[in-house]
Amino acid sequence: MAYGHEVTDRPVATTLLGEAVVVWRTANGCAHAMRDLCIHRGTALSLGWVADDCLVCPYHAWRYDATGACVRIPQSAHTSIPAKARTPVYQCQERYGLIWVCLTDEAPAYALPEIPELESTDWKVVHTGPFDWQSDASRQVENFTDFGHFPWVHPGLLGDPDRPIVPDHAVDIRDHVLHYTIVRPEAPNSDDFPVFANAVTERPDRRSRYELHLPYTIVLRLGWGGTKGMVYFFASHPQKANRCRGYCVIGRNYDCDDPDSTLQAFERVIFGQDQRIVESQRPEQVPFDLADELHLRFDAVAVAYRRAMRTQQLG
Repeated sequence: MAYGHEVTDRPVATTLLGEAVVVWRTANGCAHAMRDLCIHRGTALSLGWVADDCLVCPYHAWRYDATGACVRIPQSAHTSIPAKARTPVYQCQERYGLIWVCLTDEAPAYALPEIPELESTDWKVVHTGPFDWQSDASRQVENFTDFGHFPWVHPGLLGDPDRPIVPDHAVDIRDHVLHYTIVRPEAPNSDDFPVFANAVTERPDRRSRYELHLPYTIVLRLGWGGTKGMVYFFASHPQKANRCRGYCVIGRNYDCDDPDSTLQAFERVIFGQDQRIVESQRPEQVPFDLADELHLRFDAVAVAYRRAMRTQQLG
């Protein structure tokens, strides 16, 4: 996974589930993904360059086309290219400003969520992050859905320490998606980050409607009782054991003239506050056995997430 704007005329290296992947574009703008490995001497193709719609290895300039086949070996101009001279190609699609990669030959287990706001000209869309954490993707996702920490980890920004009670909420599981809605206390807009559309009051509330798409993707829609709305699209990219990268795409239909830097700076603060907490959690992966941690009534989402991950054998 990568932001689309990161992949221009140069290949980009990433890691997905412990596999080294290179993402690059052909001249028509189409994104491609393949194993980041030249079959010749094991060099990272991401260190190379793109030429004539091929990815060129930086070591000996072997060229690989979009099918993963090596189509040119400069050192052997008169020798046929061995069939083994290729690298595996992965399924790849680009949507919501992100490039998504699937390592299997089969169709992805789940389709991407439908988020029409992020494809509407009436909404301003901002890419924030990415956020690299030394934790499992499950911890990063669960933190995003945790209501109890807002007053203490994000006081004055997302929560109010004088109103710590988490309102009751229920989780409805449909297929691989957890649905839940909560109206909870939030902090008034701060002078540094006036990013939300809550009313000018000392005790504002926020209506949050969540879709948690297993295993590591969240769609969050925020509202304050009027026409102004905000949508968060968060995906945690599992790089390897206890390493993840969070992508957070935000859309809103108000304050569209505000610079992207305001929301980007706000999320850097929020994710930074969360990061030191989550990276301290042990084990690094969410323990999906409910007996391993203590759960109270306000942990309804955490309990449902653990159960769903175990049921669908994703954890």
